[in-house]
Amino acid sequence: MSGREGGKKKPLKAPKKQAKEMDDDEMAYKQKQKDEQKALEQLKAKASGKGPLASGGIKKSGKK
Repeated sequence: MSGREGGKKKPLKAPKKQAKEMDDDEMAYKQKQKDEQKALEQLKAKASGKGPLASGGIKKSGKK
């Protein structure tokens, strides 16, 4: 009984993918996505500074 037999088997490493050449359309698309993501992050940061929009205080049920 050897020490390495039991337990989980390690998966074989997948070969690394080759970095493919991107044409101008793909580069423009990636840049556009990056810009949209930045704009979204800025909006999130701006919105998180404010409190809830409709705060009516502590909500109480009608039952007594």
